[in-house]
Amino acid sequence: MIAMVVACLAFPSDFSSLKVTEVAKGFMFTEGPVWTRQSTVIFSDIPGNKLYEYDPATKATKVFRENSANANGNTLSPEGVLFTCEHGSRTVTKTVGGKVSPVAETFEGKRLNSPNDVAITKNGTAYFTDPPYGIDPSKADLPHNGVYKLSPGGQPELQFKGFNRPNGIVFSPNEKRCYVSDTSTNSVNVFDVVKGDLVNPKPFVTVQPTGRGSADGIRVDKKGNLYVTSGGGVHVYDPKGAVLGIISTPQTPTNCAFGGRDGKTLYITAGTALYSVEVPIAGVRPGIK
Repeated sequence: MIAMVVACLAFPSDFSSLKVTEVAKGFMFTEGPVWTRQSTVIFSDIPGNKLYEYDPATKATKVFRENSANANGNTLSPEGVLFTCEHGSRTVTKTVGGKVSPVAETFEGKRLNSPNDVAITKNGTAYFTDPPYGIDPSKADLPHNGVYKLSPGGQPELQFKGFNRPNGIVFSPNEKRCYVSDTSTNSVNVFDVVKGDLVNPKPFVTVQPTGRGSADGIRVDKKGNLYVTSGGGVHVYDPKGAVLGIISTPQTPTNCAFGGRDGKTLYITAGTALYSVEVPIAGVRPGIK
C-alpha cells in the first residue's frame, strides 16, 4: 500500500491515477487495436486466429475477419485502408472492401519472418517490424530481424537490423522521429526520419516494468508523449524520455490505440481482454482526420 502511494505521488495524477475499464473479454490473446472511421475498434486475437470489432456505442463485439492468419498489429492508411501484420502468412496485408491482399511478403527473395506491427506516414509509406515470434526461429529465411520501409506499390526496404526483437513502431506527430521498441531489451529506440529513411538510431528509454512483461506496442499523443505497453501497464513518457506515469492494467498489455470522438479514449489490448481508459491528451489516430 505504501509503495502504491509513493508511486502515485511520484507521477502526475492525470496518468498514474487513471482507471481502466474492461470493455470486451473472453479472447485468447489480444493485440493490435486500431480506431476505425466507423468509430469502432478492430483488434486481433492472435491464437484465436480472428480479428474482432468492438463498437463503443452498442458495447457489442463481433468477428471482423475469420481465419486472420494469426494477425497481430493493425493500422489505417491515410485513406482509411486497414493494414495488418500476419504471423501465419508471414505477410503484411491490406483489406479493401472485405478483400485481403498482400502488400509485403519477401525481402530480397526470402520470406519475411513474422511481421509484428506497422505504422504508416501521411504520404502512404508503411514501416513495419519483423521479429520471428510467429515462426520457429530456426526456420527463418532471413538472418536478421528487421525494420522495413514499404513505399506504395513497392517492395520492402531494410531500414535497420540491429534489434534482436523489434516490436512496436510509431512516428512522432510531425513524423520527424520514429520510435521502435525492442522487446528483448525492454527498451525503445528513436530514429531521425530523413527523406523517408530511418537514420541515426539511438536509445530513447529503457522501460522499468512494474509487473511481468517487456516493451511491446507503442503509440503517441498529439503533444508527442509516448505510450509504451510493458509490465504493469502503459508507461507514459514525454518527448525527452521523462516518465509521466503508468496507467495500470489488470493484465499485461500488448498494445494500445487512441480512439473516441475526441481522441482521448485509449484502448488497450491485454491478455484475454480489451480495456479502455479516458486520458487527458488527445492521441494520434492513424487514418482519422
